[in-house]
Amino acid sequence: MKHLAAGLLSLLLILACGQRKGPDTPQLNRLLTNEMSEVPELQKMDRELERFMQRWNIRGLSLCVMRNDSLLYAKGYGWADKEKELRMEPGNILRVASVSKLITAAGIMKLCEQGRLHLDDPVFGPDGILRDSVFTAAIRDKNYYKITVEQLLRHEAGFSVRGGDPLFNTPAIIQAYGLDGPPDARTLVRLMLRRRLRFQPGSGHEYSNFGYLLLSLIIEQVTGETYEQWMQDEVLRPAGCHDFHLAGNYYKDRHKGEVRYYMQDNDEPVPEYNGSGREVIRCYGGNDIRGLQGAGAWVASTPELALFIASIDGRDGIPDILSRRSVQAMTEHKDESRFGLGWNETDPAKGLIRTGSLSGTGALIHYYADGTCWILVTNTGTWKGPRFARYTKELCRRLKTSYGGSFPKRNLFFPERETER
Repeated sequence: MKHLAAGLLSLLLILACGQRKGPDTPQLNRLLTNEMSEVPELQKMDRELERFMQRWNIRGLSLCVMRNDSLLYAKGYGWADKEKELRMEPGNILRVASVSKLITAAGIMKLCEQGRLHLDDPVFGPDGILRDSVFTAAIRDKNYYKITVEQLLRHEAGFSVRGGDPLFNTPAIIQAYGLDGPPDARTLVRLMLRRRLRFQPGSGHEYSNFGYLLLSLIIEQVTGETYEQWMQDEVLRPAGCHDFHLAGNYYKDRHKGEVRYYMQDNDEPVPEYNGSGREVIRCYGGNDIRGLQGAGAWVASTPELALFIASIDGRDGIPDILSRRSVQAMTEHKDESRFGLGWNETDPAKGLIRTGSLSGTGALIHYYADGTCWILVTNTGTWKGPRFARYTKELCRRLKTSYGGSFPKRNLFFPERETER
């Protein structure tokens, strides 16, 4: 019976892998279950996570832990969809918010490796990548011609959210410019190029979602494909990640296996992003999530997100989709005042950190210097917004300290193998 079971599992893995490029990993979202991470030694950790969820009124949470490119643990807590009585499983996919920027940065580095792009390429102007006449005609501040691809990646292009973040201020933009509805990406860029930059490119930094929307358009311009399709074909599937998608704006637009998102019980309805005049729950129609593209629109499971991280970390356990030189560029630590290429922090002492926050979502990747990576994503927003990452970082630090030695020595990236790499 034991041999028969092993043979059936091997057959399942072969069928799940299918025809594809990339490492020989199965489609994790189909195979991983909570039962695989029911570890007696970690029951106390489970209770701590449940208390954390109760404290913050979080409906559902997905957690995975990786060490040296081996997936040790993957488990869902609470509800994926409480109304349908669906429990959170490791294969559920969730909005990962600004973690999307790390995915976009990997796409830019891939284009650089292909010789189709350079980090010091100008973005606008006669020799720029986005040199369309409609963009050039809109520019009034000639400092735009100094913006490079790398400055977009590092949030050093000079954009400001004074007057509102253009990616989260759609109703005001519709009204201000007399539009019939929400602008598409190219129209929004054309309108925003009329504004003056806050500082000369490269002379300062300010976090910018708009900059990563521009990077999404750069990928489309260079490849001639949609941002989503090219990223799936050339970055994600080669990494073994089959179930990454750009999010929809409403519950009815969810992907197969995607969770329901929640706000706090006292969160007031907000005007619908498209200027309809209707009021909606903030996480479903309050913002144009899909319109964020590479700035914040991806959905993924935490195990596939871990597999993606393992594919850009420079370690040997999982084959990297980027060269060692590209990985080093993305993780290079300049100083405390500068962002990494896609990463929030690249301090060797703290490790690599990438956070994300949207209405109904909070996401954290903390890749510690010892090779351990904790990934946590929730399907519930808190009133702390982006500041909630401070609490998830502290939670993961505390759990790592208390339970880091209790995880089984295994690799759930390859469920048929019993030992950790």
